[in-house]
Amino acid sequence: MSSRNGSLVSLFITAIGDSTGFFEWPIPYSEGWRRKQLRGASRHDCNHAIRRMEERGLVRVVSKQGKKFLALTVKGELEKLFAKAKVSVIKEWDGKWRMIVFDIPDGASEKRDQLRWLLKRHGFIKLQASVYISPYPINREAINYLKQIGLMPYVRIVRVDEVDNDTDLRKKFSLPKNRVQ
Repeated sequence: MSSRNGSLVSLFITAIGDSTGFFEWPIPYSEGWRRKQLRGASRHDCNHAIRRMEERGLVRVVSKQGKKFLALTVKGELEKLFAKAKVSVIKEWDGKWRMIVFDIPDGASEKRDQLRWLLKRHGFIKLQASVYISPYPINREAINYLKQIGLMPYVRIVRVDEVDNDTDLRKKFSLPKNRVQ
């Protein structure tokens, strides 16, 4: 149930974000809309997902001209960007490593945690303090997310041809043992 509701949250965030930021509430439910937008979720599951989004601070209820709407909060907007930033795993590795190196000021520990969460969620692993690595490229939406939360001045993205003694890394990412030419 929680993974189902988690995916519903993502679907709702996308639907709300794609509707110019406001979404009529209660939702004018129709079977066709639920099937198309929310993959056939029940009303109960939809309401539960909305409650979870409110609890997490992703949406708020806004009144306009006597109607209620759901609107994404700043955190919800970031979650929408984050969802779009999802890295797709490529089938064949090009032999290059992607490293993210960052040095975020002490007063921005929350943003540092957001960056670590983003990197871990996208398959990067910690190489050492403030250095994460992955064999897969980071997409433009992820970079837009970093710009949106104000971290790009503190982050460097590096593509590396070779890492010494990368046997453990290749094993973690299920990559070939021999170097790709």
